[in-house]
Amino acid sequence: MSVAPQLTNTSRAPQIAPQIAPQIAPQADAGENAQNWPGAEPLLPVVGSDLPAPLVTGGSVRYANLDYAASAPALEQVAERVAQVLPYYASVHRGAGYASQVSTALLERSRTTIGEFVGARPGDVVVLTRNTTDALNLLAGCVPGWGDVVFLDAEHHANLLPWQCGPHRCVPVQRSLEATLRVLDETLAERPAALLAVTGASNVTGEELPVDRLAQLAHRRGARIVVDAAQLAPHRRIDLDASGVDYVAFSGHKLYAPYGTGALVGRRDWLDRGKPYLAGGGAVQRVEVEGTEWACAPQRHEGGTPNVLGAVALATACEAVAALPDAALEVHEAALRERLVHGLQAVPGVTVHRVFDDAPASIGVVTFTVDGVDSGLVAAYLSAEHGIGVRDGKFCAHPLLARLGLGAGAVRASVGVGSRTEDVDRLVAAVSALVEHGPAWRYARTDGRWGPTPDPRPLPAWGGTLDASAGASPCQQDLPDLP
Repeated sequence: MSVAPQLTNTSRAPQIAPQIAPQIAPQADAGENAQNWPGAEPLLPVVGSDLPAPLVTGGSVRYANLDYAASAPALEQVAERVAQVLPYYASVHRGAGYASQVSTALLERSRTTIGEFVGARPGDVVVLTRNTTDALNLLAGCVPGWGDVVFLDAEHHANLLPWQCGPHRCVPVQRSLEATLRVLDETLAERPAALLAVTGASNVTGEELPVDRLAQLAHRRGARIVVDAAQLAPHRRIDLDASGVDYVAFSGHKLYAPYGTGALVGRRDWLDRGKPYLAGGGAVQRVEVEGTEWACAPQRHEGGTPNVLGAVALATACEAVAALPDAALEVHEAALRERLVHGLQAVPGVTVHRVFDDAPASIGVVTFTVDGVDSGLVAAYLSAEHGIGVRDGKFCAHPLLARLGLGAGAVRASVGVGSRTEDVDRLVAAVSALVEHGPAWRYARTDGRWGPTPDPRPLPAWGGTLDASAGASPCQQDLPDLP
């Protein structure tokens, strides 16, 4: 039985919940403004491109996925390849059976393809990990102890938290990119640093950092450099050999291969000498009761049974993205991003946020806020009433959000190879309608997450029930003392 909305009057700001009362501003002609900019159609087919999204107000629309920066959908090519090789799935490296031999060949061929995708040098190692966070934690255990790790306060937590466990220096970003590079250089010159850890593109604002220049800067000061390419790899070409970057980490789930594999690619010496990341079978040469002889990298850090299907998926995605014409990604994203930015900026009370005044190049990530409306409410409204998926919160980049004055969070929209003009236009129109009329439904916050109440949207029979607070795990401050 359908549930009728409790609020239907859109002539004024509705009483959406006792906790909030958004500031409603006059509507701008946002749709017309956005339509003055060129658009773009999908570059590659993705799974779920025609997924229907039910609306709380009744009916459904095609799901507008503008949350690529969190987890990108699988390429159809990737899903087809996984289905193709699944019958051959078996143990690897030590199996004599035919399926085991095929799986071993698939794994190692995938390793080669992944290395080629980022321009690995002949002596570089490709370590298969779970994701970027896993890869950077692995590298943290291999950094020599003679120097610090230097990083920016604009990093995703994956490229910040692992370094806090050892000697480190955190450099605050400046208002301009050039000033930030100068401060980084001065910091590296103060005393020896083993590693400079930087993002290739901000997961909050999409702004790119000049990794070639950063590599030169690090090497001039006697340090190596690792690039967190979780956001960069799906959007821009990476070439370790040409750029001089020593290590790069990235994730399959952001590169259209959501099957649980990422990679750390880079120079062998640290990885061969570093502490084995995951002690277990496959990471050893010889084991005795009182001691172990560890294998060299990459096996040294890949204890346990490897994720063969994940490796195949990631390699297939790398092949598909690499096969796109030169600059195709940049042109596609630039059209959608500019259309979105200009559309949002035409809506009164909407602010699009950046880190640097000198506006470097950006990938397809846009973060914005709506005056007087909590970011979580904006995201819940976009989903429930317009079938649009975005991200809200602090994006695992708390120091950067605080620096931008966004301690309460923001809304992030992101595009990828499956995005199209209609997705961007629908978001701009929905935000404009929110500012002019407010939501048409009632929303409430539960355990820190906003959601429609009631929420009549059905899930697939196997999907359980919708719960806006699912996954919330507040810490217990009154834990009993341990014995």
